[in-house]
Amino acid sequence: MPEATRYSGDIVDSHHHIWRAGDLPWLSGPMVPRIFGPYEPIRRDYLIDEYIADATASGISESVYVQTNWPLDRVVDEVRWLHEVHQETGRPMAVIGSADMFDESAPDTMRRQAALTPLIRGIRQQLHWHERPEFRFAAAPDRMKDPVFRKNIGALADHGWLFELQVFPEQMPDAVELAAAFPDVTFVLVHAGMLIGLECLESWRSGMAALAERQNIVVKLTGQGTFVHRVDPGLISFVADEVIGWFGAGRAMFGTNFPVEKIWTTMPHLVDAWKNALTHLPPADQHDIFAGNARRVYGLEG
Repeated sequence: MPEATRYSGDIVDSHHHIWRAGDLPWLSGPMVPRIFGPYEPIRRDYLIDEYIADATASGISESVYVQTNWPLDRVVDEVRWLHEVHQETGRPMAVIGSADMFDESAPDTMRRQAALTPLIRGIRQQLHWHERPEFRFAAAPDRMKDPVFRKNIGALADHGWLFELQVFPEQMPDAVELAAAFPDVTFVLVHAGMLIGLECLESWRSGMAALAERQNIVVKLTGQGTFVHRVDPGLISFVADEVIGWFGAGRAMFGTNFPVEKIWTTMPHLVDAWKNALTHLPPADQHDIFAGNARRVYGLEG
């Protein structure tokens, strides 16, 4: 067996945020229970210069911005701001925007965003629903069946855009059906399917195995501190092994989920944990997960 080699190459962060707190009522408003726990440390601006400092210290050279839940009537402003940030700093290299996918106006929103910048690669609107209110984002667990939503998913293909899919294990059967109905759209499963804990391990495993059968789904190795509020090397290694077992190294990609994970860790510590978890893989597979797959999925190559 070849000797294990810890990854030392370039890194693309497939999932991060920057923000001005004043743009985000959920962040600047009253503290409420949220999925990632107490969040006082991030109730402030987290601008591109701070992200670049975090990323540079971690060996990250390229990145993908993911929307941060601006009010839905301001999502075009969000993309405009990201374009301006990129023009000033060269970062981020790609943008995932948002739109109200349950409204007939979503295709117009997409057209307006596309006209602003070539950086945009897709849309995220969080669909996760849970019986615990602080874990809940969507209005109902079965929103993927909504006919307007599905029509708007189809509109993504007109731009060659992807959809960032954020669901809990119990929602994965609907997600499998959605991906099957839209084979020309790439779905990016956020936070490795959002495993809350051992109580949902069986449903997570069965759901992930079914999702992996859809070749238009890729998965992000991100967000594993969401429910434990720390960097847990054992959990990271477990999730990495399970996900790669289903999806293979060619359909998984690393991301930091900063600054959310900055609540409990530094970025170098987080990156080190993922490097350690993947050390047993062949070097080419590690490169795919840390850089190559994100470049391909988000069109950063060339």
